[in-house]
Amino acid sequence: MLHILLHFMVPLAAAWLFYRDRMWTVYLILIATMAVDLDHLLADPIYDPNRCSIGFHPLHTIPAIAAYVILFLLPFLPEKFTTKMASQKTINLMHLIGLGLVIHMVLDWLDCF
Repeated sequence: MLHILLHFMVPLAAAWLFYRDRMWTVYLILIATMAVDLDHLLADPIYDPNRCSIGFHPLHTIPAIAAYVILFLLPFLPEKFTTKMASQKTINLMHLIGLGLVIHMVLDWLDCF
């Protein structure tokens, strides 16, 4: 139960601390990234309280997590790289999606101990 509560509270804290001017919009984006847990539907059984999600579910693997970190880091890359990829608005959205996914993976990883 604490694990699920953290999935709502940590994104709220991040939105409040770092994006206060648009906190609720950011919070909704961060919460929407919980859809990554849909990959749990591919497991048998779907829910196992003793199973570590990291490395087991397809969207919780190291390559996927590396992609989430890259999404989060996009705004910190030199502008000459990012402006060729997408508009600044799109880069910022991808950054928030990456942040939500990284937060999610860290919380899931903590559950593995």
